[in-house]
Parts: sequence; structure tokens; C-alpha cells
Amino acid sequence: MLDVNEAAPDFALPSTGGDTVRLSELRGQTVVLFFYPRDNTPGCTRESIGFSEHQQAFSDAGALVFGISKDSLASHDRFVAKQGLTVPLLSDEHGQVCEDYGVWKEKKMYGKTFMGIERTTVLIDPQGRIGRIWRKVKVPGHVEDVLAAARQD
Repeated sequence: MLDVNEAAPDFALPSTGGDTVRLSELRGQTVVLFFYPRDNTPGCTRESIGFSEHQQAFSDAGALVFGISKDSLASHDRFVAKQGLTVPLLSDEHGQVCEDYGVWKEKKMYGKTFMGIERTTVLIDPQGRIGRIWRKVKVPGHVEDVLAAARQD
């Protein structure tokens, strides 16, 4: 499991908009990664809209924001179009980045146990180190907490 002050695991993932995002190429900037379970589900939609609504404030704070789930790029593209999202969404279809960041967990819902993404946000400092981790995120107020931390970084 990752911890604060550790080097953030590098990755290269396809992004909405057709780019590939490589963490190593973002050195010198604060990066926010919000891992979420699935496109077009209520909590994930509220969280993604929240980060989109605050994207300019994150930019003003010198932070880049990316959402990551195991959904395909096609699913992400539909999600972006349907919800009017402005933050780039990265597709980790094979789940390696979710594993590397320790967010692929056993979960329980309605008496069933399954593997899934635990809603987690990671703030990476300009040197590429983990600055802060929010685990088991509850959506209300979360984006504002992350923005406050990004402004301090």
C-alpha cells in the first residue's frame, strides 16, 4: 500500500481526448488522481462533476486533475459527453495502475463480496512524491478538501 512521501508509481494510460498521459512527463506540476469505481453511477458522477466544476480553481493552484477507472475509453467518452465533464478521464482497463496505487480492493455490498476500486484520491507533489492520500472517499465536500490541499502544496 502506498504511503505519503513515497514516489508515485509511474504510468502511461490512454485519456479522453485521444492523448496518452504519462505521469513522468508531468513532473514539476502537482497532480491529482481520483480513482472511482464506474462511469455513470451516482457517486462517481457527482465526484466527476465536482472535479470538473472546480477544474479552473485546480489549474489556478497549479494542479492537474485526472479521473481513473477500469472503464474503457469508449465508456469514458460517453460519460464525458453525457455529463459535460471537463477533467480528463484515464482508462486503466487492465487494472495495473489500480493495483500499483492500492485501490483495487475486496468490497462488500448487499451481502456480496467482490473486487472493485475503492474510491481514493491521491495528490502527487511536483517532485513526483505522494503528498496526500484520501481513502474510502465520501463525495460530499471531498473536492473542496482536495483543492485546499492542492493550494497548500
